[in-house]
Amino acid sequence: MLLTLTCTAAHADDLGYLLHKNPANLYEARTSFGKITVFAPECSPERTTVALLLEIDPVGLVRNNRQRNTLDQYVNDRPYVASSLLCVALTEAFGTAMNGRSKERPERVDEKMPFEVHLSVLQCPPGQELVRRLFEPLGYEVSLERLPLDRAFPAWGESSLFRMALRGEQTVQDLLTHLYVLLPVLDNSKHYFVGADEVEKLLKKGERWLPGHPEYALISRRYLNYRQAMVRDAVDRLEALREEMGQSREEVDTQAEAQEAAAEQPQRLNEARMDAAIASVREIQPPAGRILDLGCGEGRLLKLLLAERAVREVVGVDVSSAALEKAAQRLHLDTMSPRQQERVRLLQGSVVYRDDRFQGFDAAFLVEVIEHLDPPRLSAMEGVVFGHARPRHVVITTPNADYNQKWESLPAGNFRHRDHRFEWSRAQFQEWAKRVAAERGYTVRFSGIGTEDTDLGTPTQMATFDMTVAP
Repeated sequence: MLLTLTCTAAHADDLGYLLHKNPANLYEARTSFGKITVFAPECSPERTTVALLLEIDPVGLVRNNRQRNTLDQYVNDRPYVASSLLCVALTEAFGTAMNGRSKERPERVDEKMPFEVHLSVLQCPPGQELVRRLFEPLGYEVSLERLPLDRAFPAWGESSLFRMALRGEQTVQDLLTHLYVLLPVLDNSKHYFVGADEVEKLLKKGERWLPGHPEYALISRRYLNYRQAMVRDAVDRLEALREEMGQSREEVDTQAEAQEAAAEQPQRLNEARMDAAIASVREIQPPAGRILDLGCGEGRLLKLLLAERAVREVVGVDVSSAALEKAAQRLHLDTMSPRQQERVRLLQGSVVYRDDRFQGFDAAFLVEVIEHLDPPRLSAMEGVVFGHARPRHVVITTPNADYNQKWESLPAGNFRHRDHRFEWSRAQFQEWAKRVAAERGYTVRFSGIGTEDTDLGTPTQMATFDMTVAP
């Protein structure tokens, strides 16, 4: 069983310090079920790879498992696939790194670095869709190769085994805890008895990211082997954490929106964006009957869309339950007539997570959304919006970084909103949009929103995508 972690960040050879393993040395350890070896096939400031090789002793595995007395303890794939055995090896080899500590490079512990992760064989009976559902929301680009039951007998069909590659920017701690929690979730089996301490183990290892994962309940069920009492305990505690996160996020967003509004004064850009979005709806021919607002926030655009007679249905999507509650209040859903209620839906979801509920729409809007995504997640968003949902029209607005120098209240080098992960210049935005359009079967045209400067353009830039290739 082979796992490799490749870092391509600046001074990539610091990975040895972060993992507490000297790349020049061979690390070996023995467990009750086999041997762990850690080594570095390559190590340079530009690119460093650390490999973990787990060699299972099948006889030792059976001798130390007193819970099973069936034939599959002798005939199974445990020694050859990534499973809970590998998670134990991760803890044994990288336990200090998994806890977020580094004596020599403490300043890099919280730094997100570009990683490539390769896993030689992964067991996932439900198929590749589950792999993507678990890893893509965390910001990974997932590549999978399904392996045949037997290459010598292709007629036997495919197996439930995959060769997996992950790419994305992560901290070392997050990367290791993602693997530790999710590998046994995919495999849906553990080589040891699942006791009451498993709930604490799950919450401890997933505390930095699990409460915000859209599949937190599914992860809990499969990680805890469907032990109902433990699953209820884990889910209840995660939901409490999600609620706390939602309140914290709401407070942060309120402050950040005020900061953004102050930076953009004296222009009322939010109103201008809404006006531009509605104008684009009216230009669509034939008229757009069903419209999807991805990242709908508090429902400002939804309210305007409901006033358009040609629009039969509007659906707002946001990752924040607190934002959706505010949208419901803004729309007065509780007092809305039954006929109007049939025209609007609010869904909790993410633009980086495939969702069949996003399909079948004439138009989709992402108004000031993409800049809130970590750059590695943009490819996931492209696949969800332009590949899976695939509406006839897509409208995207985003800040124009060229224009930022016009605002004296915005310090040089700062973004307009504290939650922005990037802000693109006009050239960068157009390069990205043209590539997406060409790859996904759309045409794209560009326009500006707000007062235009001859040299710097408008404060907000907008791309309108029109489908040219039918789904």
